Amino acid sequence: MTLTSQTQPTDAPAAAPAPLRPATSFWQAVGLISGREIGTKLRDKAFLFSTVFFLLLTVGSTVLPAMLSGGPDTVAVVGSEAAEVLGAAGLEVRTVADEQAARDLVLAEDVDAAVVAGPNGVRVLALDEAPTDVVSALSTAPPVELLDPDAVDPVVGVLVPLIFGMVFFFTSITFGIQIAQSVTEEKQTRIVEILVATVPVRALLAGKVIAASTLAIGQIVLIALAAVVGMTVTDSGAIMDQVAPAIGWFIPFFVVGFVLLAAIWAVTGALVSRQEDIGSVSMPVQMLVLIPFFAVIFGNDNSTLMTVLSYVPFSAPTAMPVRLFLGEAAGWEPVVALLILLGSAVAVLLLAARLYEGSLLRTNGRTSLAAAWRNRGN
Repeated sequence: MTLTSQTQPTDAPAAAPAPLRPATSFWQAVGLISGREIGTKLRDKAFLFSTVFFLLLTVGSTVLPAMLSGGPDTVAVVGSEAAEVLGAAGLEVRTVADEQAARDLVLAEDVDAAVVAGPNGVRVLALDEAPTDVVSALSTAPPVELLDPDAVDPVVGVLVPLIFGMVFFFTSITFGIQIAQSVTEEKQTRIVEILVATVPVRALLAGKVIAASTLAIGQIVLIALAAVVGMTVTDSGAIMDQVAPAIGWFIPFFVVGFVLLAAIWAVTGALVSRQEDIGSVSMPVQMLVLIPFFAVIFGNDNSTLMTVLSYVPFSAPTAMPVRLFLGEAAGWEPVVALLILLGSAVAVLLLAARLYEGSLLRTNGRTSLAAAWRNRGN
């Protein structure tokens, strides 16, 4: 039996190669990393608790003082003329028929005071203490000329710099330390080696910075909304009108300043291989936030110092909005200061990317900045 071999025609089409999986682009990798970081943080009970705590603290600080102070004084009035004057002063007026009825209401403590008219003029009846608001409303005040009607209330002038400084300080420190701990934890558990094999190192850095910035900004926006609601409920519109322009500038300054510091914190975490070593390298970064914070808080009445601080990248996010609130900055100054801060942030991000690449995969203890700069890509 003759065996014949059957050969496949040479012109038959070759089998199609398996499709190649498209490579992940830089921005796709950034989106994956930032989404992972945000999702992890939103499941963190400590983060959620701190957010709720700050919201309750904000609402409480704006609503409770008004609630504890009580409502306007209630006044029993005999006659329509006094009723109109007291009502215009914001007091709650209850009209009664005669003086005896007014006395009975005061003795029963149904009203805070009573105003009655007699042969000897208008008299104020009270139980055991002179009602200052009622007396002031009935007094004839001389005309007053305000030489500086837009002057900032001294109490508000102290509180606003303190609030701006505390928001930027605590947010930068809290989220910054969390960024450093996240980077060090990935190095310590060697998860970073898997991540670097999948996405570019710079995408890993960008994802962490974007995630932390998004969470920080979201938390600040929620707190700001809570403050606005609290002021609306307590009818503190006058203060809100004064603070609103400064808040409008504080937001972009906060965003750019936080991105600058977040990049530095990421490098801080990449320089060490153990969580226990973060404290030894993070002190200089904390000083970059701590020193400007105290400089703005205690030096906001020094116009020369505040002018300088409003152009220094690490203090500008707080100093410039404070100067705007106090009316000490020209219209062009916040634009120039923000551009300087933006340029500084870009430069720091480029520097941080180089140091991050040079230190992220080094797990043999603490890495110096010089070694991280030399070992880029090794």
